[in-house]
Amino acid sequence: MQVTETLKDGLKRSYTITLTGAELDAKVEAKLLEAQPEVEMKGFRKGKVPMAMMRKSFGERVMGDAMQEAIDGAMQEHFNASGDRPAMQPKVEMKGGDAWKKGDDVVVEMSYEALPEIPEVDLASVALEKLVVKADEKSVTEALENLAKTAQSFEDRKKGSKAKKDDQVMIDFVGKVDGVAFEGGTGTDFPLVLGSGQFIPGFEDQLIGAKDGEEVTVKVSFPENYGATHLAGKEATFDCTVKAVRAPKAAEIDDELAKQFGAETLDALKGQVSERLEAEYAGASRAVLKRGLLDRLDALVSFELPPSLVEAEAHQIAHQLWHEENPDVHDHNHGAVEPTEEHKKLAERRVRLGLLLAEVGRKAEVQVTDAEMTQAVLAQARQYPGQERAFFEFVQKNPQMQQQLRAPIFEDKVVDHIVAGAKVSEKEVSKEDLEKAIEALDEL
Repeated sequence: MQVTETLKDGLKRSYTITLTGAELDAKVEAKLLEAQPEVEMKGFRKGKVPMAMMRKSFGERVMGDAMQEAIDGAMQEHFNASGDRPAMQPKVEMKGGDAWKKGDDVVVEMSYEALPEIPEVDLASVALEKLVVKADEKSVTEALENLAKTAQSFEDRKKGSKAKKDDQVMIDFVGKVDGVAFEGGTGTDFPLVLGSGQFIPGFEDQLIGAKDGEEVTVKVSFPENYGATHLAGKEATFDCTVKAVRAPKAAEIDDELAKQFGAETLDALKGQVSERLEAEYAGASRAVLKRGLLDRLDALVSFELPPSLVEAEAHQIAHQLWHEENPDVHDHNHGAVEPTEEHKKLAERRVRLGLLLAEVGRKAEVQVTDAEMTQAVLAQARQYPGQERAFFEFVQKNPQMQQQLRAPIFEDKVVDHIVAGAKVSEKEVSKEDLEKAIEALDEL
């Protein structure tokens, strides 16, 4: 087996791998001899099938396996000897193709972009600022008021009062398309909060101003993307009878409210709310800290980047941003989205930082545990209620999906590793200052 270098230009590499016909035949012979003791055929005892018969029956299949194993082995030996790590899966092409015949040498062209040498970074010299926000009384009170709203009840308005936004109306309704009632369009004693968006757009607005005992005909059009295809895009009327108009009444902020949310007393609920708020602040603060770290690392390092990684990342960024700007398009049946210079610049930063973090994590032996992967899969599975088992099976059979779930966990663990060794100073700020810092992240 011979490996000959044909290109070494920056990070680009090309090699010719030659496996002689004699070498291939020897490997086929070895594999057949290895299998012979377990093979049995009609007319021959187990293990006594002649080699000529073995070659005739299994030679072609074994030759393919032997060829693949030899090429894979040569590639692995090359990477072990050279120290190269390919940025993406190497491109492998067999010369001759269909013209190759038994006995010929096997000549393969292997090309790839090598990962660059990542410079060492003195992580102990990295200085970071961590924003700290305490849950003040005002924030706790606001949170309690929001909890009280979610626990609100409704009480009947004075007879003859008109329904307002946020009121609850008790209605009977019959939906019709072209004057004919349709399945699923009828309800009795339905409590509808006006402005909740529970019904299709335009429905609730037409009940504002209605009174107890009044009959109202609501005219709406079902959205084009409505779940029930037989109704999508069609005009409909709903004959509604308003049976009650009720005003919202927020729950009192007291021990009874606390018990509704699993706390023994109001003071205990305040403590829980305070802890939750500070946990939220800590999460936001970490996002700001992480951006500061990445900005610092980006300024500290510079090295050649594999063009293929940058190009792939730029196309992914462009594609993602296109869908954010066109939220109504949920499939990928659209024209090509070409990345701009801005996309390419952002891609270069992401690739550079990704390679740096990967190298830091590799040297620090950072690992994603099975338990952490399980938690990540569980979190994703919750987005598919009733299909959790199918999602689990999908992840188990899809290495690419596993990598998508593992990558952010690995990155966060590497960030934690770097922060643990960096010079971190704390700065106490207000909730508003933290919110401004978070908003600034989206502007970068």
